[in-house]
Amino acid sequence: MDKIIIQGGVPLTGCIEASGAKNAALPLLAASILVDGPVAYHRIPHLRDISTMMTLLAWQGADVEYDDRHCLHVDTRPATKSEAPYELVKTMRASSLVLGPLLARFGRAKVSLPGGCAIGARPIDMHLKGLTAMGASIEVEQGDIVARASNGLSGAHIVFDQVTVTGTENLMMAAVLAHGVSVLDNAAREPEIVNLADSLRALGAKIEGDGSNRIIIDGVQRLQGGEMTTIADRIETATYLAAGLITGGDVTVSGIDPGTLEAFLARVRDTGALVETGDNFVRCKSQGRLQAVDIHTLPHPGFPTDLQAQFMAMMTLADGASVIRETIFENRFMHVQELARMGADISLDGNTAVVHGREKISGAPVMATDLRASASLVLAGLAAEGETTVSRVYHIDRGYERIEEKLGKLGARIERHSASENWMQGARLNA
Repeated sequence: MDKIIIQGGVPLTGCIEASGAKNAALPLLAASILVDGPVAYHRIPHLRDISTMMTLLAWQGADVEYDDRHCLHVDTRPATKSEAPYELVKTMRASSLVLGPLLARFGRAKVSLPGGCAIGARPIDMHLKGLTAMGASIEVEQGDIVARASNGLSGAHIVFDQVTVTGTENLMMAAVLAHGVSVLDNAAREPEIVNLADSLRALGAKIEGDGSNRIIIDGVQRLQGGEMTTIADRIETATYLAAGLITGGDVTVSGIDPGTLEAFLARVRDTGALVETGDNFVRCKSQGRLQAVDIHTLPHPGFPTDLQAQFMAMMTLADGASVIRETIFENRFMHVQELARMGADISLDGNTAVVHGREKISGAPVMATDLRASASLVLAGLAAEGETTVSRVYHIDRGYERIEEKLGKLGARIERHSASENWMQGARLNA
């Protein structure tokens, strides 16, 4: 099993380029099931979850080819299987995203209940309620969701009980080929949803209101082939900016729209750090010890839950005490005990953590428990005195492309000790 070993205490400086966003690329790939023609996907990152989705599409019968320019070519016209079996999707939460597209295209779908990070229940009840409102019959059989809509899906007015990103994406994709108009109220507003809607419109879909809490979809008979481009990864970008700040450095990330990071950058400014933005870059520069700042996670445009762990790592070395409230997932503080092994002073009370900043933390062996927790441990290791070993880094490979290489470009003393596993299995996948 791979490990990342870090010699801490080096201020990170320099400029790196943002990768394509995992959380945008996965729904785009799921949307290929809807398309009657080949699709070229640009800016697709090399990640475990991407590899899993490619494998799933190929198993269903699609032609899938990844070239060396981060471009993925997919043609799902040969696909005949309307299933997503457990053995293929057990490690990927986003497996539920194929449910709506499969049902819209084939009139049937059998999808294993999703896996992924153990950060909370993350139920998909709202996905199922929405599809039922659109005319599907749904049963859960031995861990699989079995859905049928023999006469196709019909437009419906769906009000989400709470904001759900994957639920919004799933039902938006299902509605694209449904008969009539669908309205999604209390819809999620994330940039990744706007990216999906923009891409689907380019292929012939009729979608309005994305980026707001009401999305209207007028179903069409078919989507033609074309091109889709993944937006930059705002979570990866913020993680590298945080790496610069926690080490007292000066880091710029290019190829990113700063508007997708407003909540994070506002809190960074509150720490006393310098923030500079341009049309396609963000720079964060330390100006001495960070000041403690409170945060609480909220759906977009609030502070992202996917950055809570990284911000907490920054606060372990801040001047003062910070209060961090997690309002999205009920089990997203699993990094706390690992940070404590490094000397962090953090107390927990339900969904609230109080972090008392210290002058220093020390390197230690730590274990990643989920994707973003693993990133927080890497950040802490970069700032700690001595050596930190982060194990179970397969979590980090689900969402960060070559993290040790990018951090190395910024001056980090970091290396990966690899097992022999070659999980990408080359750049080409065919059915």
